[in-house]
Amino acid sequence: MSADAGTPPGPDDGNPDNPEGGPGPGPGDSYRGNQQRVEGGVAVMGGIAGNVFIGAPFDEDISERIVKPRLREGPYPADDVEERLRGFVEPPTHAQCRKVLDGHVLVLRAEGGSGAGTAAFALLAERYGTGGITGLDSPDDLSRWRPKERRGYLLQGLSPKAAASLGGVALAELASLLRHSGAHLVITVRTETPLPGGTLPRQVAHRPPPPADVAVKRLGTMVEAGELTAGQEAEALRHLAAPDFTDYLDAHPMPGDGVAVAEGLRDFIVAEAGAEKPVASVLDDLRTGSPAAARAALTEARDRADRISLMAAVSLLPGQDRTVVERFGAILRSHLDGRDGPAPVTAGVPGNGGARGPSGDPSARHDVLGPAFEERLSAVGARLLPPRYGAAQRYPVQPVAFFGRHRSETLLRSLWLDYEGVAELLWRSLNEVPHHTGIELAAGEAIGKVLAHATGPDTLRQLLPFAESDKRWRRRLVAYALGEMVQHPALTGAVREQLRYWSRAAAPVPLRCTVAETCAGSYGLARPAAALKLLDSVLDGRAGEKLGSPLRTAVSFALSALLSEDTNHAAVLDLLREWQAADRGTWRHDLAVHAVTSMSLTAFPQPGAPAVRRVRLADLLVAHPERARGLVVAALDAPETHEAAATGLSTIENDPELRRRTAFPHLLAALAATAREHRGVLRFVLRRHRDRAASPAERPAS
Repeated sequence: MSADAGTPPGPDDGNPDNPEGGPGPGPGDSYRGNQQRVEGGVAVMGGIAGNVFIGAPFDEDISERIVKPRLREGPYPADDVEERLRGFVEPPTHAQCRKVLDGHVLVLRAEGGSGAGTAAFALLAERYGTGGITGLDSPDDLSRWRPKERRGYLLQGLSPKAAASLGGVALAELASLLRHSGAHLVITVRTETPLPGGTLPRQVAHRPPPPADVAVKRLGTMVEAGELTAGQEAEALRHLAAPDFTDYLDAHPMPGDGVAVAEGLRDFIVAEAGAEKPVASVLDDLRTGSPAAARAALTEARDRADRISLMAAVSLLPGQDRTVVERFGAILRSHLDGRDGPAPVTAGVPGNGGARGPSGDPSARHDVLGPAFEERLSAVGARLLPPRYGAAQRYPVQPVAFFGRHRSETLLRSLWLDYEGVAELLWRSLNEVPHHTGIELAAGEAIGKVLAHATGPDTLRQLLPFAESDKRWRRRLVAYALGEMVQHPALTGAVREQLRYWSRAAAPVPLRCTVAETCAGSYGLARPAAALKLLDSVLDGRAGEKLGSPLRTAVSFALSALLSEDTNHAAVLDLLREWQAADRGTWRHDLAVHAVTSMSLTAFPQPGAPAVRRVRLADLLVAHPERARGLVVAALDAPETHEAAATGLSTIENDPELRRRTAFPHLLAALAATAREHRGVLRFVLRRHRDRAASPAERPAS
């Protein structure tokens, strides 16, 4: 995003969470006023490049957005499942799946992208409703798992090691346990993953629904959502029945292809310029997003550093302002120009770095400006989107995008994985580009999608330089990349082990901050129990060291992200209670002191610090009275938090509405009952009694 031209960057105030993280003014300082501040509740994020976020409009600061996970280890929110099933079309094998699932275990074999996961959600939602589905991780040995509730369980992407141990006997025992619990389990496994022969009676080979049916259903949901009128839907259906579209869908049989066609038709019909282009342009745009089209485009531009750098910039930074894309492209181009490769084309080529004529004569006329930015974008199949304005922005933002759907992903994947040394140049350029709000999310997700297709030991190692950076935006970039990678079952174990390694006591503090930032995202929401263990691990401080502000901020942000979902509240409060009981001077105890003090006096995390949800002591006393009371007792007993907790309780008592909502008289009675065993509580009760007795205007206690 471009900076406000009329506002110079301010000096660094020493804030460790400054994205640039260093002394003196930084390129990102002019964005400091755009921080989103949420005093209560959950921040509502908007969509960029089709992703689904928890919380805020597009124009808010997106450095701290939380991407909803696609895979979870734990309960799926009902609204999440409802959204997944909104455009669901039953596949041809659905009736067979229902019959096999009557035996409580179904193994659904499928190709990637065939919609097997959505079909599994539909099967379980039929039996338990959209709020009755729990996700499982892919353990090494499924025989060690036990169902705990009468729910639908879903394990997506069974690992090869777990599949090898899943014999007929193990499945029979598992089915017996599920029957006893009144539960059902659906396991999805890729077609190429071998399974023991004894599992055959419980297997179904998933066949995807026809993509044309998916497109029709998706157009119907667009009408329900107000994205299309009934007349526009009818027009889209006429186009969909045309031979060009039916031929395309016959050659592209996955549900995602049907969705892409429906979305392309919607955009074509509602666009003001739609009448100026033939409807066939919808299919042309889809074809340009194929891997083959990406390779062809790169081959054609292989001797043009200007075009390659611009394609890479648009691919790596989707949705970013034109100035950000231009700047990154210029940095990358300088690196590409220094590579050994084919001789550059110089004669008569606009924008070739101000090349001289074919004779090299300095007096020969040459183009010193090169083509305009829009011309350069057009040459690589990209365009400027309409400017976006918002109350939170001091300037308009004009994003850049390719014409073709998925072209960013396929181009970047080919550049990163197929061409020697290009990945290193992209990392180097990212390292040199000044920070702009949003590049951590855009680049992090783009890199995560690429690395999900990478192989070898360097898949995760290449993240290390950014993961151990002192600059928070680089650590956030790694967090977004890992959050995307962990949505692919084949990488779940590797990401989990990498985070565990980075969280150990011997790891540098910046690496531990990266672990906490990763927990403050889709990884933490998908695996809250694992995230809380990692947060506990990163607080293994060295003797005599104080808990630094960056790590405290990162852990606080992670806890606030976990608190954004109600199902995690009890576990987070229990962990805070454990940290309260830790030895004084440890990082765990310091974090607990910080959290309790903040929520007692203002909110946790503190106003001004990154947060998804801020909680106050009063909020906890309303939602979790028993657990909150334990926190209060421990806080009153500790010298470091006694005054803050007492002040917080007094604030609640003096506010009639908070007093009513928290049932304060009952809380006070419960505290008084424990006063003999807790000196800090006794001190609070006695001081409150003296203060009220000394004040004749004080209201009588109820």
